[in-house]
Amino acid sequence: MAKQDYYEILGVPRDADQDDLKKAYRKLAMRWHPDRNPGDDDAERKFKELNEAYDVLKDDQKRGAYDRYGHAAFENGGGGQRGGGGFEGFADIFEEMFGDVMGRRGGGSGRGSDLRYNLEISLEEAFRGSDKTIRVPTHAACEACNGSGAEAGSRPVTCPTCQGHGKVRAQQGFFTIERTCPNCSGTGRIIERPCKSCGGAGRVRREKTLSVTIPPGVEDGTRIRLTGEGEAGLRGSPPGDLYIFLGITQHRFFQRDAANIHCRVPIPMTTAALGGQIEVPTLDGTFAKVSVPAGTQSGHQFRLKGKGMSVLRSNSRGDLYIQAIVETPMNLTKRQQELLREFDGAGGKEKTSPESAGFFQKVKEFWSDLRE
Repeated sequence: MAKQDYYEILGVPRDADQDDLKKAYRKLAMRWHPDRNPGDDDAERKFKELNEAYDVLKDDQKRGAYDRYGHAAFENGGGGQRGGGGFEGFADIFEEMFGDVMGRRGGGSGRGSDLRYNLEISLEEAFRGSDKTIRVPTHAACEACNGSGAEAGSRPVTCPTCQGHGKVRAQQGFFTIERTCPNCSGTGRIIERPCKSCGGAGRVRREKTLSVTIPPGVEDGTRIRLTGEGEAGLRGSPPGDLYIFLGITQHRFFQRDAANIHCRVPIPMTTAALGGQIEVPTLDGTFAKVSVPAGTQSGHQFRLKGKGMSVLRSNSRGDLYIQAIVETPMNLTKRQQELLREFDGAGGKEKTSPESAGFFQKVKEFWSDLRE
């Protein structure tokens, strides 16, 4: 007795999506479950058929094999028999398992290639987001034939060599080898009257202008995918995707660390010694005031909370870290030199310069220990 079609068992059309399959299965499973039909052999049989059908159709790989070969795809230990009566070869097994991933399902669909575009942006653009216009050289669908590859008034016909499958099989001993059809290059169709504009390819070389929206907070190396904006496929096949890889140029003042921003700011010696206020730039184009306490040393960091980088898909911001670099005076006048000498001669270095005084004291002790 011939097995019933899996789609008929579930009561769904052959193009049903996973949600429709799941809904149909749950509804029928509730109806025919053995617990709800005790002692009913017919209900038990239907429940088993239902589970078998759903187990195949819910799996994309199994469903693809079933759509192509029917119940034979799962006979003889799961291999089934293919055209010519031979057992399934290794190439067929690989195609069955990985064909969708490799883009080869359906007899050579001719899907267009994915493209990569490297886009350089500034740190400010990464901070606030930006709309960029790019020009991408690619293959686009031929307008003269609407991508079909056929001259106006004609249309592609089924390839007589592969009967539209896009692949041909050859028997070699115990194995059946499947190859791309040499007559139609795997498309399953041939063009008897090629379009003069594209030569039957269904696509032409041209430059495409696209708008790209860059969200705030993107990082260096972020990838943006534009679905369907890659190369057009051959003869009306689906286009590939365009992947935009962002590169952030080095900034003159700021260094980025994830959501935080670091900035080295020179501070006059007098401000560092006596204390005061300085203004520092921020990424949003404004200035922030920083209070510098008396006695600030080089390398001291000041944290400005919420003044750093934008965080992707969030309204929050990181922090801005200001690293103080105390600047030694240069090009002193005679009077300035005299004042510094007076300061130096006034003594009290243990208090005004404790680190240097302490360091040299430790060096003396070190050499004294070596002499003993």
